[in-house]
Amino acid sequence: MAKRSRTWITVPELLEELDITRRTWQRWRALGKTPPCTVLPNRKLRIRRVDFENWLSGLEERAA
Repeated sequence: MAKRSRTWITVPELLEELDITRRTWQRWRALGKTPPCTVLPNRKLRIRRVDFENWLSGLEERAA
């Protein structure tokens, strides 16, 4: 079970990790600026941890 919780993260977990509000997340999602999400049958979102980490890496500024 622990492995499953590391593989997928919930939106509240992501919000906490990024220290952003749900409204900010919703705005970013509407603009297509979030990592890919999976919509479960109960309409809750899950994000693969690897997709989240890759998305974060892609946001890093590179030294000129």
